[in-house]
Amino acid sequence: MTRVVVATAFGGPEVLSVTEQPLAEPSTGQARVRVHAIGVNPVETKVRSGLFGADPATLPRRLGSEAAGVVTGVGPDTDAVAVGDEVIVFRADGAYAADLVVAVEELTPKPATLTWEQAGALMLTGTTAVHALSATAVADGETVLVHGASGGVGLMAVQLAALRGARVLATASPARHDLLRELGAEPVAYGAGLLDRLRDLAPDGIDAALDLVGTDEALDVSLALVAPERIATIANFSRGPGAGVRVLGGGPGADPGTEVRAAARADLARLADAGSLRVVVAATYPLEDVADAHRLIEEGHTTGKIVLVP
Repeated sequence: MTRVVVATAFGGPEVLSVTEQPLAEPSTGQARVRVHAIGVNPVETKVRSGLFGADPATLPRRLGSEAAGVVTGVGPDTDAVAVGDEVIVFRADGAYAADLVVAVEELTPKPATLTWEQAGALMLTGTTAVHALSATAVADGETVLVHGASGGVGLMAVQLAALRGARVLATASPARHDLLRELGAEPVAYGAGLLDRLRDLAPDGIDAALDLVGTDEALDVSLALVAPERIATIANFSRGPGAGVRVLGGGPGADPGTEVRAAARADLARLADAGSLRVVVAATYPLEDVADAHRLIEEGHTTGKIVLVP
């Protein structure tokens, strides 16, 4: 048996509970992992609320897609990993758990320089940022606008764009500006006058834009400055398709970027291990306090990632 989080209904954070469920033995090509940290992401609050579908037949529903832990068992004829290996799990199905049985293809060696919390928080935001930068073809010498730069995906996108040699203009509240400067961006306060501030900062124009917040401001400002085909949104599923921008992720009609994201895992681990990519953890919660973790992420004011610790 192991502890897992389930949503017993669609609704607010109060529908989440921790229960005991049987833990299967790994079969060929699988490994069992004792989980040390679990990344919490906004998409999971949308799944829990029913925004991405509310079929009661799918209840009770497990949540989560990324974790980090130690291999405690491997299936027969499986030699890709060994008991005792420290690994990142992504994409996992139902990662909010104390133990997981997963395909070995979902495992990446944990960078030794990362804490468990950082390792558990690396992959979803990192691969999403890679997907967004790839979809908009951000290149060396270009200027990219990142909306929502202090969130989990935003912090990754800022760093990865800078590593590509791009100039990064990053919207965030003033309290986050110092961190964004540390990570290689030029921060800009969002709100009234944003379009004028950006035109002043980039009189020669902006080449690409990433909407990581889903607000009307982010989309309208991006469209005023950038060609639609070089704008990507991971959050505006209502207006994005009609505006002709790239809609990415797990929302209705979005491009999941499965191959791009899978291919990015090893490089993200390498960059993090080398200290070239910083994983910012905003807060940690025990598994039993998962509802509080969801409440915090839905407030939308965190800097970096929220992590559950079983």
